Amino acid sequence: MTKLLKQAFDQVSNLPPAEQNAFAERILHELRMDAQWDKTLEESADALAQLAADALDQHERGETALLDIKRLA
Repeated sequence: MTKLLKQAFDQVSNLPPAEQNAFAERILHELRMDAQWDKTLEESADALAQLAADALDQHERGETALLDIKRLA
């Protein structure tokens, strides 16, 4: 465990049990969301690579234009 994580847990351990549980639930939720995000990216890696290759091909064919931020407003 890192020094910073130990410091955080030491502080949380001084909270009432209900607040400790709420803190733990938030951490576990974040960990689950990170794992889901990693899984989603892994599953879509081939599709993202194909989209990137298609975009580069379009650019090389001159089918793209520079983004003009002024035109977005």
